[in-house]
Amino acid sequence: MRRSIATAGAVLLGLVALTPGAAPGAPSTPDPGLSPAEKAAQSVGISVTAKAAPGKKPAGPNPFLALLPEGSKADYSGWARYMSEQAAKKAQAKLRAQAAPGARAAASPLLADEDEPDGTRGANDNPASAQRINGFGTAANQNSKLRILGQLDPEAVAVETVAANAEDDGSIPLAGDTGIGESRGGIETSAEIGDGPHGSAGSGSGDFDFYRVQAEAGEVLTVQTATPTGELDTIAAVYSADGELLVGNDDFGGELDSRVTYRVPAAGTFYVLVSGFFALPADPNDSGSGEGAGSEGPYSVTITAGEADQDFFAVKLRAGDVIGSTVKGAATYLTVYDTVPREVHGSDQDASFIFPAESPLPGGGNATTDYVATEAGWHYVGVSSGDGNYDVTVEAYRPTLQGDRPNQTLFLDFDGARVNTAIGGWGGPGVRQLSPLAAFLAQWGLTRDQEDELIDAIVASVSESIKHDLAEAGLNGKFKLKILNSRDHADPWGQANVSRIVVGGTIEESGVPTIGIAESIDPGNFATEETALVLLDVLSEPTGPETSLNTYMTSASDRVAFVGQAVGNVTAHEAGHFFGNWHTDNTSEHVNLMDSGGANYQNLYGVGPDGVGGTADDPDVDFGDDVFSAEEGFVGTEDTLGRIVFGVTS
Repeated sequence: MRRSIATAGAVLLGLVALTPGAAPGAPSTPDPGLSPAEKAAQSVGISVTAKAAPGKKPAGPNPFLALLPEGSKADYSGWARYMSEQAAKKAQAKLRAQAAPGARAAASPLLADEDEPDGTRGANDNPASAQRINGFGTAANQNSKLRILGQLDPEAVAVETVAANAEDDGSIPLAGDTGIGESRGGIETSAEIGDGPHGSAGSGSGDFDFYRVQAEAGEVLTVQTATPTGELDTIAAVYSADGELLVGNDDFGGELDSRVTYRVPAAGTFYVLVSGFFALPADPNDSGSGEGAGSEGPYSVTITAGEADQDFFAVKLRAGDVIGSTVKGAATYLTVYDTVPREVHGSDQDASFIFPAESPLPGGGNATTDYVATEAGWHYVGVSSGDGNYDVTVEAYRPTLQGDRPNQTLFLDFDGARVNTAIGGWGGPGVRQLSPLAAFLAQWGLTRDQEDELIDAIVASVSESIKHDLAEAGLNGKFKLKILNSRDHADPWGQANVSRIVVGGTIEESGVPTIGIAESIDPGNFATEETALVLLDVLSEPTGPETSLNTYMTSASDRVAFVGQAVGNVTAHEAGHFFGNWHTDNTSEHVNLMDSGGANYQNLYGVGPDGVGGTADDPDVDFGDDVFSAEEGFVGTEDTLGRIVFGVTS
């Protein structure tokens, strides 16, 4: 959908050694049922489903918030575009409110100008050489708002206009030679998707245009398409010489045109692809291996290879500081590195619309990031992917519950509830009554007499994941969370600092086609009274689907233990969202409670290597370090435990 981990901003990402959030369970695989081309697209974050028209809200629940049964069918591209549009409106509304008569004047930010002279690069191009900024932070004598003004100065590459490739140029062996890296630095050409022998007027398998380029280690290969006329919705991608899909992009900057940047790790030959959504070759060495023609029409493409400029700025944070950043101007990639330093949130999009209204974190730029510091020390804000002046806003806050406010309470409601399913990005029809947990017992082979035992198991699973583990992590000695449930406690919903998760109901009752969904993603936990759903119809379907718990139960299963563990994990996942976490990659080797939906549900449920739930080899799935979900467009390592542990601070 957006971009792969290999980006211009990700200068140190390949050096990161991940710490798993849990012991590996069953092997991870891409979404089942996808074609080879769709699997390749999904691996670099290109959405494979039909998209909402520009300016329109996508159908269905927001996949950034939802644990979807079939993640590959989610309109990630449409939602990213929609959230960017809404984030800009949200930022403008915030500015109008600040300027309204009687409004409290906003404090002036600390202003920092980039020291690197205009027209040069290399002085602050990585965290080790970052320009240090003093006076920013959350301490009493510091300014918690920062504005950084600077300029990106990539290598000036001469771009030559060249004729279009001769058809058939639909594979790596047939690629047109651009001369980049040999006789020129960049090209611009105009061509058409659909005019080749495999377009809709030919074989119909899909028309692809390939371009051959040479690049040196450290250079950044940039591909930018434009479609001023026609119906073409482009995809751009870069392949290695042996046919590996390295990076891809569908929509960029809120538009249907595509932009790819790829930092070359070693000198070699690379192949740029331009095609129409959605069409990728199953085999990039075979021009007839497409799985159907996508959109078609004329386009122009600019391809360059040269030295990029990226700028880093060091800010000193305290453990528990919640920082948000947004960039305007020429830069389109924004990132945060921690004290290691490792990239912990890189972005070329603005998804800040997903934050709750109570969140003070900034948005409204080309790209927005957020991070919760787990250690005190120097952290690094980086900008890249552009040419010209940029304007970065960085703001730091302390967790909202810090101080004299009561503890956060998480209420697990097993009795069914009336819920407004039209809130946020849920897309439901309005207020609906959801059925209780008891209505699903028989579908798991459990009796009514086992309900109390199952509730005990779910509460124990949730408590272990988002209370005991986080307290024992040692990151925050003031971490406190009270977990209540509808069987043992009076319903506290509606009281201060109470968030709830309704465990019950169905897709039909709610009108929301998901397994689980949260109200927001809230780094810092600024909104302490939110709702999430864990629907139980998909989880209790008859044996067969990967999403059903029954698929993993046999006569060897401890059914109460497995259902309690699995439902508890899904519940912790949803709590993880409104306590500040984005989705992690469900195809990585690391199993994490924040893994996205669509594939490898056996890992989230805690099914061991024997493939049977409720047996001795079932792993304990926890929060921890993992890479962001590629489909959601973020880059880096997300510490899903650390984001929660400081958001719930007494």
